[in-house]
Amino acid sequence: MSADSVIRSRRVVTTDGVSPASIFVRDGVISSVEDGSAGSGGEVLDFGDSVVMPGLVDTHVHVDEPGRTEWEGFETAGRAAAAGGVTTLFDMPLNSVPATTSAEALSAKVAAATGRTFVDVGFWGGVVPGNERDLAGMAEKGVPGFKCFLVPSGVPEFGHVGERDLAAALPEIARLGRVLLVHAEDPRYLPTPSSAADRRYSAYLATRPSRAEDEAVALLARLCRNTGARIHVVHLSSADALAEIARARAEGLPFSAETCPHYLFFAAEEVPDGATEFKCAPPIRDRANRERLWEGLRDGTIDMVVSDHSPSPPELKKREAGDFLSAWGGISSLQLRLPAVWTAARARGGVDLERMSAWLSAAPARLAGMEGRKGTLVPGADADLVVWNPEQTFEVRPEEIHHRHKLTPYAGRTLAGVVETVFLAGEKIFERGRLLVPPRGKLLLRGGV
Repeated sequence: MSADSVIRSRRVVTTDGVSPASIFVRDGVISSVEDGSAGSGGEVLDFGDSVVMPGLVDTHVHVDEPGRTEWEGFETAGRAAAAGGVTTLFDMPLNSVPATTSAEALSAKVAAATGRTFVDVGFWGGVVPGNERDLAGMAEKGVPGFKCFLVPSGVPEFGHVGERDLAAALPEIARLGRVLLVHAEDPRYLPTPSSAADRRYSAYLATRPSRAEDEAVALLARLCRNTGARIHVVHLSSADALAEIARARAEGLPFSAETCPHYLFFAAEEVPDGATEFKCAPPIRDRANRERLWEGLRDGTIDMVVSDHSPSPPELKKREAGDFLSAWGGISSLQLRLPAVWTAARARGGVDLERMSAWLSAAPARLAGMEGRKGTLVPGADADLVVWNPEQTFEVRPEEIHHRHKLTPYAGRTLAGVVETVFLAGEKIFERGRLLVPPRGKLLLRGGV
């Protein structure tokens, strides 16, 4: 078997398990995966006992460009992604200005990203009140689906929707063959927070009760049942909603869910008062809830783990005041998803590398319509790979974080799983802490702008 390059390891992760294999790459695409060290070709890169896995796919990233580049941006987000083994990310439609709620706004985002990203990037469109006629235009220009909020999003240009709005949008989304991603909290169950400053995490947690998630998930399951539209629950934090998700799945409904590293790693009892880097919505809940989320992930009720990377300037996090009620809600973790999830999984046992790859690569790729091209090591797939050492540990240091802003709840933590080398389309783009090439990521647009 001839190739431009051959990537070998004694631990290659495929859908068949973990085994010695050689991955043959030609023109940026996997041409063959052979047992052991079979075959010959161009440059041979042997990674010994390091794990070779499909490049990670993160379908929940807030890049915030154009319009809020002081929050993040395609260049810094791409750097952080590459450093974390993420070779494909999908940008959320809000926090940029304009929000991606029309074909014209999508074109503005595409222009902002062109030539500026180190990894491949796709885009979600947005559903806001009254824009159901704009959905077809965004689909034609290449979005694989749409995102909406059932509660205020925190930014004025991205309004939240109610049941009537969803009833108007979902038939069109079903007709287009796309998926709707939903921030699932029912505003009827969110108490009005006090206007007084409060450093207690418990005070913030009380403003986002699990029932708000549970009722929203029940509504979405009913709408999925009534319309046939594909619905995906983003950043699930309430384990009480797992039963509703499982029922929908048992009915055969096109209904899926994700959770995030911070819900699997941290617990409310561990959040120090005033430590607003832990604030997100929905919130990090208690230890018992966390362990039930792990059960839901293991049994397949939860499909995937994505970052919900949602950075902001430090002044918006109100870290000095420590006011949980007024701080911006969002956790920066694009670079740390692999080691955070692996560290938490190792502590519990029973999670193998194949499951990790499914949660972090294959399932997100499938959500975004990239099955067979991303998140897998099969002939015809893009040669996007992460090489990492699951046994090696490291301390999270702000100076080694590539996000624009370094505030993260993982700072100072010791994590297992060091990303060593990353390939994008067969080209080595990152190795041992350094980016090796200028931005060469592709824009992923179904049908193309």
